[in-house]
Amino acid sequence: MAQIHANKIARELGIQKNQVLATLKLLEDGATIPFMARYRKEVTGNLDEVQLTHIRDRQEQLQALDKRRKSIIKSLEERELLTPELEKAVHNAQSLTELEDIYLPYRPKRRTRATIAREKGLEPLAKQIFEQRDRGNPEDWAMSFIEEEKGVTDVEEALKGARDIIAEWINENKEAREKMRSLFQRTAMVKSKLLKGKEEEGKKYRDYFDWEEPLSRIPSHRMLALRRAEKELILSLSILPDEGEALYRLGKQFVQGRSPASDQVERACEDCYKRLMAPSIETEIRMLAKEKADKEAIEVFADNLRQLLLAAPLGQKRTLALDPGFRTGCKVVCLDEQGKLLENATIYPHPPQNRKSQSEMTLSALVEKYNIEIIAVGNGTASRETESFVNSIPFSPKIPVVMVNEAGASIYSASEIAREEFPNHDVTVRGAVSIGRRLMDPLAELVKIDPKSIGVGQYQHDIDQNQLKKALDDTVMSCVNGVGVELNTASQQLLTYVSGLGPSLAQNIVAYRKEHGAFSSRSELKKVPRLGPKAFEQSAGFLRISGAKNPLDASAVHPESYPIVKKMATDLGVKVPELMENESLSKQINLQAYTTETVGLPTLKDILSELGKPGRDPRDKFELFSFDERVNEIEDLQEGMILPGIVTNITNFGAFVDVGVHQDGLVHLSQLANRFIKHPSEVVKVYQKVQVKVLSVDVDRKRINLTMKLEERQKGPTHKQGRGQSSQGKRRY
Repeated sequence: MAQIHANKIARELGIQKNQVLATLKLLEDGATIPFMARYRKEVTGNLDEVQLTHIRDRQEQLQALDKRRKSIIKSLEERELLTPELEKAVHNAQSLTELEDIYLPYRPKRRTRATIAREKGLEPLAKQIFEQRDRGNPEDWAMSFIEEEKGVTDVEEALKGARDIIAEWINENKEAREKMRSLFQRTAMVKSKLLKGKEEEGKKYRDYFDWEEPLSRIPSHRMLALRRAEKELILSLSILPDEGEALYRLGKQFVQGRSPASDQVERACEDCYKRLMAPSIETEIRMLAKEKADKEAIEVFADNLRQLLLAAPLGQKRTLALDPGFRTGCKVVCLDEQGKLLENATIYPHPPQNRKSQSEMTLSALVEKYNIEIIAVGNGTASRETESFVNSIPFSPKIPVVMVNEAGASIYSASEIAREEFPNHDVTVRGAVSIGRRLMDPLAELVKIDPKSIGVGQYQHDIDQNQLKKALDDTVMSCVNGVGVELNTASQQLLTYVSGLGPSLAQNIVAYRKEHGAFSSRSELKKVPRLGPKAFEQSAGFLRISGAKNPLDASAVHPESYPIVKKMATDLGVKVPELMENESLSKQINLQAYTTETVGLPTLKDILSELGKPGRDPRDKFELFSFDERVNEIEDLQEGMILPGIVTNITNFGAFVDVGVHQDGLVHLSQLANRFIKHPSEVVKVYQKVQVKVLSVDVDRKRINLTMKLEERQKGPTHKQGRGQSSQGKRRY
């Protein structure tokens, strides 16, 4: 079966069958996507993560189809319904929909109108009518089927029962269902109507109170919004083609000419469509539309999450972090270069306490005591006020103040992970620590939080949760392994996402580190309980040990390739450290001389690239950013203002941008560029710095409409300001 699946997957991806088979074999042996993409390029034929993931997911789909196929054959065998022709049809079905269409006439049924009619002995009458060969009158034929003891009291009762049977035959006709399904997909209209008395309750859906749109063109976010409104009993929703067209096509297939019998078949067609086929196909189409919308929403979520996780890290700096607040004060924490909590305090610089002088003294003392290099401020309540207050303190030298997106920090602070790490501190202190650490290394901190709590999704609670989790886990694993993990400082949560590890081995590594101290080499990993050869093979290349005796342990070169690097160095008459430090030596290496049956040019090129910049962080360099100090609240915005902003979320219909007023504005897809684009990701990414112009502000509804279509002459000074060149208070995500 794997051979058959490999052929199909290879055709879909436009790659070689042996590449698919090799990938499936690696997956079967426990290899992860990041490991295969980075260290098994020769085996897979240089497939990337996207292709490898498609192979894995498609194989799972085809296996699920095989499982259903076996279940159907078993059911047919048990009921002695399986014929050679039927078995062949079941085996040849290429999709779950096709398989279910084949099985539909044989599926065990509940007691339907057609089964009741059969019990009354009306099937022969139904066959005679459905054949439409006899030009006689069905009313005359029905006379012989009147039997009061069976419940057939008159001609109309007999004809009605016959039509019920015919309607079921039409509904179970594979060709008819395929044609009707195609008609739905091509021409169905999505229509929504407000339910009576729901005007006030459903006002956020008022754009859809009387909505109509072709199914073929409806975007995923609108489909999900309509489904949510239907679930909340605000709107009624239908997805149907023109009824007249549907009945015409069904009649064309089954009604033969004009006769009394064909009139009965036509009536059966109409009953079939309205009572059986339309509801059934509509349910299918709704599910397909939901799956399509889910897929698009999940892709948007995963792309946004990737950009968020790979946001530029500040790096190891002594950091003071504040979680702002008014009545309850601002929680303050001091962190060392590794993010260790040194001290915490609470200050009250805002109303109602207004203890500004005392708060300034506290911050000044902490900055001096711990030689603080940067200050992070969470972007929640009282953030701009706190930012202004901190910037007013005359630190010497002046310390940059950076505003940090704190979405999800409260989730982390109340989590078991946070309780284990800080058992003697309350949630406010933990939240402030998370804000500071997120500035230092977004990836390392955000892996501790459920991605759904970070706020970069689109209708995330309405989509398939299993598929969403799978995609987000893939994304986190890809990012973690793409960046690499410092073995001696990584948290258990970060280690969990390293290729080949998982929660149990990550816990064992942290426990071993606590008991024995820092790892001195990658090979020492083999001493960790239950970390066997396979786990070592999968994980070692993604783990870094800065300052290790062997400098390769701090690089992305896999231990299995150390002998190759050593031979390169020996051939050049130098030691490995010298080879890594002297880029000119690397240029002298003839890679062809080191190829073997298992190691080819792709791996050798990766090794050479890594020798030049061992352990290089692929993320962008951190840059400070400042908002326009003229605006702090939505009321400060005026139409026509040009402002610097940060992209916080991307959806199919546009990008949300924070301009510093506690309410993100929307740059609609049509306002992102002076050219046609299909998706915002063609122009912007999450956490990108942008310049926007205010188109309109609705203070009551808290809606801000922005545009990025700026005139060239307007870009200069604002652009420089957006790059962090002004002296205004700094704010960064």
